Amino acid sequence: MSSSAAEREAVAQERAAEGAVLNGTPRRTPGAPVWPGAPTPLGARFRVGPDGVAGTNFALWAGGAEAVELCLFDDAGKETRAKLTELTHEIWHGFVPGVMPGQRYGFRVHGRWDPWTGARWNPAKLLLDPYARAVDGDFGLPPEVYGHVRDWPQQQVADTVRDDRDSAPYVPKGVVVHDDDDWTDDRRPKTPWADSVIYEVHVRGFTKLHPGIPEELRGTYAGLAHPAAIEHLVKLGVTAVELLPVHQFAHEDHLLRRGLKNYWGYNSIGYFAPHAGYAASGTTGQQVGEFKRMVRALHEAGIEVILDVVYNHTAEAGELGPTLSLKGIDNRGYYRLQSDARRYADYTGCGNTLHVVQPHVLRLITDSLRYWVTEMGVDGFRFDLAAALARSMHDVDMLSPFLAVIAQDPVLRRVKLIAEPWDVGSGGYQVGAFPPLWTEWNDRYRNAVRDFWRGALPDVRDLGYRLSGSSDLYAWGGRRPYASVNFVTAHDGFTLRDLVSYEHKHNEANGEGNRDGTDDNRAWNCGAEGETDEERVRALRRRQLRNLLTTLLLSTGVPMLVAGDELGRTQRGNNNAYCQDNEISWLDWGLLEDPGWKALFELTSRLIELRHRHPVLRRRAFFSGRAHSADGLRDLAWFTARGTEMTERDWYAPAATLGMYLSGRDIPGRDERGAPIVDDSFLAVLHAGDRPVSFVLPAPPWAEEYEVVVDTAREEQGESPGAVHRAGTAITVPARAVLLLKVVG
Repeated sequence: MSSSAAEREAVAQERAAEGAVLNGTPRRTPGAPVWPGAPTPLGARFRVGPDGVAGTNFALWAGGAEAVELCLFDDAGKETRAKLTELTHEIWHGFVPGVMPGQRYGFRVHGRWDPWTGARWNPAKLLLDPYARAVDGDFGLPPEVYGHVRDWPQQQVADTVRDDRDSAPYVPKGVVVHDDDDWTDDRRPKTPWADSVIYEVHVRGFTKLHPGIPEELRGTYAGLAHPAAIEHLVKLGVTAVELLPVHQFAHEDHLLRRGLKNYWGYNSIGYFAPHAGYAASGTTGQQVGEFKRMVRALHEAGIEVILDVVYNHTAEAGELGPTLSLKGIDNRGYYRLQSDARRYADYTGCGNTLHVVQPHVLRLITDSLRYWVTEMGVDGFRFDLAAALARSMHDVDMLSPFLAVIAQDPVLRRVKLIAEPWDVGSGGYQVGAFPPLWTEWNDRYRNAVRDFWRGALPDVRDLGYRLSGSSDLYAWGGRRPYASVNFVTAHDGFTLRDLVSYEHKHNEANGEGNRDGTDDNRAWNCGAEGETDEERVRALRRRQLRNLLTTLLLSTGVPMLVAGDELGRTQRGNNNAYCQDNEISWLDWGLLEDPGWKALFELTSRLIELRHRHPVLRRRAFFSGRAHSADGLRDLAWFTARGTEMTERDWYAPAATLGMYLSGRDIPGRDERGAPIVDDSFLAVLHAGDRPVSFVLPAPPWAEEYEVVVDTAREEQGESPGAVHRAGTAITVPARAVLLLKVVG
């Protein structure tokens, strides 16, 4: 007898011995009349049916299922079941007359229970429609919502023992939504990639403590749409908000057991539904309209909306996870399974991986993406662990079905697409490998900039590549400098203030013994771990923040800031605050009342405005490093502190100082009227040394004079922070500072 057969036999005997059949299915209530309906579109769509009768068409892909029941719930929670008897191309469907918007519903799917072959059908479990436009209710995780007996004594086979208790009282329901909004009054900003400045923001955390937002709207889509919230974004100058996940998500069991919740939201379960917990107006469909009004308000302010989306895995985790939706619809069809089909292939670190190679899974994802663009008005997506989506059968494949479908889709190929170009599986690190349609989070930029300013770079070779657009990664296949999304911090890791205040993570509040979160922080605490009253340390930290922000906003590529970094937000050293829905994660708007932090905001805003004003800082093509004009000046030149151009030897020599000359006379392309693009030229001097350095300004023909535009050694910049210096003279660059000088003459 095989080991799997022996396990099955043991389980069967144990169930018989202990009377393990749990509560039976609930009493069947009279079914609603069901007409044949149509197999498309998938999900629940309210419409006028035959003879002008209003109702809702329900359609569910459930490959391999033996039967599907539609379950309707009234306000008291009473369930009415109706069989969907029509089956077209593995889609079960039916039209139910009289079912109106606001109706709560779910599905029960019948089939074999045979986990050894990956079959996990269990009609006792109410399942969320993968295409539900809205979700009502909270995801708790009592034992009843698991398809198997969670607390089975022999945990090694617990996932094979079916739990027959009804889960309906304990799980959220889908909601029928009717929305005929055609977006004719919306005006998308359509900001070109090269002109974009991205602001990563959490809907709840950004608005929860904002004093200008009415209390009842804080933490919601309506709060982010409020004029007080938008005013900050406009004053800062960002062109797009990148929202942490707003798809309906669930909380993990290990968090709920510790009294915590998933705050970031990287645990999706409904790819069409705005997360109900962020709605101020209601959760029986109102969240859809509220989300749209938020998008409209941001668009009116010239700000695009990019969604951080999690299509690589779902909240159902692995074989010991709950049965909430896809696992009970067709486990084998939706998830990647190992050769031992009881187990899940996990390229995400979250227990499961969606099987994107399957046509119906690919359809689910692309239908969702198109829905958010065409019906919800969003302007782009950042794909969490995008390498997992690009895997064919096992390996990451840049010709994979997912990438091929996106490239030819007439809707999706026109929006902003950002890859987090890695996953946790073998061969998953793919920075620089995504095709030309995509931009990427560039963690090599993050690492190089962090290392330079903490004095950990052996030389400045890598920094030169990162400052000038990472041509070593992206100058192929027609890709442009804006393929690189440059960032120093992101939601995952230290805030910018914590990056200069802590060298070690302090995640005790997460309840995992400080084992969670990365240990590779590349941080420097400036002489004291954590908050301190020592003014010397505090002043140095503020200078380092100015250095990091200035470096980011002067670099070629697309800059991304994290909400609150411009205010000096701290998470008290927590570098993995995914479960901290409290003051650790929420923005403290009172920081703006501190002159030091207000000055940081004003510098950030000024740098962004400088970037918007000068096309030389947001180039659409890579630098050539060659002369394009008669005077022999190149479009990009690098200088040592001696005022001489960098040689090969200089690039390999230990150094903490680098001069970068950006020519405004050699910008490729033309403006909208066909005229050449001409701008000022600039010299940026970055000095990470702990002592001042004498820097000789490049002599003619590079410039006659230089005017200081930004000096990060100064707490207050003012409108004209610096003097004018003659070319060829030596100036003193303070310790750990950036000088940006405009070429004069």
